Amino acid sequence: MGHDHIRSVPAHYRCVGVGVGPANLSLASLLHGLPDMPNLFIDRKESFTWHDGQQMPGSTLQVSMFKDLVSLADPRSPFSFLNYLHEQGRVYHFLNAQFDDVPRMEFRNYLAWASRRNENLAFGESVLEVDFHDDVFRVRTDRRTVTADNVVLGVGSEPWLPEQVRDKLGPTQFHIGQYMDMAQDLAGKRVVVVGGGQSGAEAVLDLISRPAADLPRRVSWISRRRNYFPIDDSPFTNDYYMPSHADYFYGLRREAREAFNAQHILTSDGVSESTLRDIYQSIYVHRFIEGRPDLVGLHPNREVTSVTAAPYGGWEVAARHNDEPDAAELYEADTVIWATGFRPARTDFLAPIADRLERDGDELRIDEDYAVLWDGPSNRRIFVQNAARGQRGLADPNLSLNAWRSRRIADRLCGVRSDEQLASFIEWSSKAVAPGAQSRWSA
Repeated sequence: MGHDHIRSVPAHYRCVGVGVGPANLSLASLLHGLPDMPNLFIDRKESFTWHDGQQMPGSTLQVSMFKDLVSLADPRSPFSFLNYLHEQGRVYHFLNAQFDDVPRMEFRNYLAWASRRNENLAFGESVLEVDFHDDVFRVRTDRRTVTADNVVLGVGSEPWLPEQVRDKLGPTQFHIGQYMDMAQDLAGKRVVVVGGGQSGAEAVLDLISRPAADLPRRVSWISRRRNYFPIDDSPFTNDYYMPSHADYFYGLRREAREAFNAQHILTSDGVSESTLRDIYQSIYVHRFIEGRPDLVGLHPNREVTSVTAAPYGGWEVAARHNDEPDAAELYEADTVIWATGFRPARTDFLAPIADRLERDGDELRIDEDYAVLWDGPSNRRIFVQNAARGQRGLADPNLSLNAWRSRRIADRLCGVRSDEQLASFIEWSSKAVAPGAQSRWSA
C-alpha cells in the first residue's frame, strides 16, 4: 500500500492486528464489511506468503478443504476456498481432478487471493511497539502510529533449531523453511535430514524423487521417534480438533494439558500415509530395481548430539541411539537439513506493557475467548492467535480451528455470541455424581 493511502485512512480502529498469516487473515476476512468495525491488519512482509520455502512438488494439506479461512464459521462468506475456485472459473476442474488432498500450493494461492481482496491489510510495514495510554492501545510502526480499542496478535511462528547449530547456518546447513531456495544443487552430495514429521518426510521424498543426474549420493533420515509414524487421522481422534474439545482442554489442569499434548502429538505432527507410502516405494525401486542400495539410510530412535565441521569439508553429525545411549554414531554430510519445526514468534513489540500481561509458562495467559488476562480495562483487549498450544491444545497452531477461533474473537469484538456447532459425540467431561449416590449411566 502506498503512503497516500496510509494518510487517508482513519487513525483509530476498533481492532488492529499484528501479523497477517492464516490466523489473522481469517479474522480479517470475518470482520470485512462489518459496520462500525474499522480494522487494520499489519505485516512486515511485502506481500502475503505462507511456507513458500516448503512448497515441495506434490505436497498437500493434511486437513479438509473446508478448514479454510471462514467456512466452518461462516460458510456464506465470499472469502471461502469454494468461492476462490468459483471466481477463478475452475470449480468443475477441481472436482474432476479428484485430489485426495488439496495441493498445498493451491491453498497458499487461495490465501494470497483472500489477502488481495481485503483493503484492510497493510503489507511492508513493521510494528515496532504496542503501548497503552489514555484508554487506547497505541501501535507504532516504522511508518505511522495508530490507536486501537483492541489488538490481535497473529505473528505466526518462526523456525526452531537446536542451540548447537544456530551459529553454523548457511548454504550447507539450514532449516526446512528455506528448503526450496537452499536444496537445489545436491547432486552427488551426502545429505542428512533431521526430523521425523511431515516436513522431514517431504524433504526426503523430494530428494530421492529427483532425476538420476540430480540425485544425492546418500540421504540419511534421522528422527527421535521410534519409527516414521503416520498421522492419526481417524474419526474419533479428529474430535480433538473440534471446538467442544478445545473448550474442554482449556479447563484442564496444566499438568493434564501438557501430558495430553505429549501423548497425542501424532494427531497433528505425524506423516501423511500417502507420503510414507511414496517414500517406501521409492526406496524399493532404488534398491531393488535401479541398483542404488545405498541411496537412503533410515535412522529413527536417535538423538542428534552435535554437528561439527569435518576435517576434509562438510559436516560430521553425531547421534545417540535412544535404546543404546552408550553407542555414538557419526554421519558424514555435505548438507544438513533441519526439519525441526517452528515455535511461536517473538513479541518484543509488547515490551512497554509486558509487565501488565499475565503469563502461563511460556505463553500469555488467555481467557475462553483468547483475550490475554491483564490489569487494563475490561473493554480493551489483546487477543492471541496461534500461540496458546499449552492452554488450547494441539489444534491451536493447526488450521482445523482457525475459523472458529477467529469467530470467537470477532464475537467478543462485536459483543455477540454466535451459535456453536453441535458438540462431539464423546462426553469429554466427567459425569461424576455426589459421594454415595448411584451413577445412572448404564453400560
